[in-house]
Amino acid sequence: MLNDLMNIILKEIKELVRDPKVLLPMIIIPLVMFPLMGFAIQTSMETAQQSIGETSIALIDQDEGSFALSLQAFMTANNFSVTHLDNISVEDALLQVQDSNLSSLIIIPSGFSVNITKGKTADITVYTPFRGGGIAESTRSSTVNTLLNIFESGILDQRIREGFPESNATQILNPIKSEDKSIVKGKSADVSPDVLFGLMLSQTTIMPVGMITLLIFAMQLAATAVASEKEEKTLETLLTLPINRTMILAGKLTGSIIVALVGAVAYLIGFSYYMNSFMGISSNITIDLAAIGLAPSLASYIILGVSLFMALLSALALAISLSVFAEDVRGAQALVGPLSILFVVPMIFTMFTNINALPFPLSIILLAIPFTHPMLAANVSFTGNYVGAIGGIAYMAIFTIIVLYVAAKLFGTEKILTAKLKFQRRIKNIPRD
Repeated sequence: MLNDLMNIILKEIKELVRDPKVLLPMIIIPLVMFPLMGFAIQTSMETAQQSIGETSIALIDQDEGSFALSLQAFMTANNFSVTHLDNISVEDALLQVQDSNLSSLIIIPSGFSVNITKGKTADITVYTPFRGGGIAESTRSSTVNTLLNIFESGILDQRIREGFPESNATQILNPIKSEDKSIVKGKSADVSPDVLFGLMLSQTTIMPVGMITLLIFAMQLAATAVASEKEEKTLETLLTLPINRTMILAGKLTGSIIVALVGAVAYLIGFSYYMNSFMGISSNITIDLAAIGLAPSLASYIILGVSLFMALLSALALAISLSVFAEDVRGAQALVGPLSILFVVPMIFTMFTNINALPFPLSIILLAIPFTHPMLAANVSFTGNYVGAIGGIAYMAIFTIIVLYVAAKLFGTEKILTAKLKFQRRIKNIPRD
């Protein structure tokens, strides 16, 4: 009996692995996709940071007063490369900036220094060329505006010191100092919540999409494996062999699980590399994720792996049960396709909100969907809800056992060969008068 099971498992694995459509989406793509994404994000952020120190601006000084000269000296002192375009028109300067690598064009109008001296508002114009967007381009633009704001604050501080020698601009304009901290797993963390939300944004968007891709492909894989044998009439031959049909079901399911498990491992390896790349960026903003308890631990990776495996097992069992009612591969894909809503709906909610914050009936509905739980397990490092993740694994195990029982019943009868679902409109014959 064991030899029969092993033969069926090997047969399924060989048929699945032989198909390049299996290897590419399930194994190769996760190993390539996540590292490339991590490399792209890390390179983009490093480029954006380098661009801050390489900001070059063009300047038209129509004032030539003391404050205009102070502004130019301030920009030079902050490692800004200043190119003077005083001898050309504004229209020509705009064209020159657009066609060059200059970040901005600053025009200091006549009367700039006089207005500041008299306590009036002094105008200044900043032109930023649009070259298609991007992180580096937006960073350069914001850097110029930040520098001007700092220069303005310096002038304001000077004025306030003249009237209030014992105070400064910050104390007078901002009498209340607010310090943002976070509560992480019930403990205080000296990190702004906005920074933590930014760190979680990538995980709560990229990871659910990757999970959905893996689960949908696994279901299509299992359904196609059964339907193709029905279509090619090889399933009838397989069922005539002196092998228990439950053993055949177990062999098909095990073969699909092994291939899907390899895909899950590839997914976890790729995602681990992606997270390490992302955490490498976070170190540049002096955040020690391990110190505040948010670094992915070995336990969180194990829970995520088990949860993802149980989701795969549930999806495969459900797909095999449905594929019994399909006549061919196209019919199996049509039956399994609508089940993607069981992945998409939880993904949307887990990406944009906390399930516990939803109305109680809606949260119960989402938790009743077994494929919600691996998406929640993906955030276990951030939430610390290990008990909830383990409970989700147990729930998926119960769901899988029920579905496998139904599949075993179907395989144990002739319905596996005769069961069909037809979506054709029945037209009744209307007798003529």
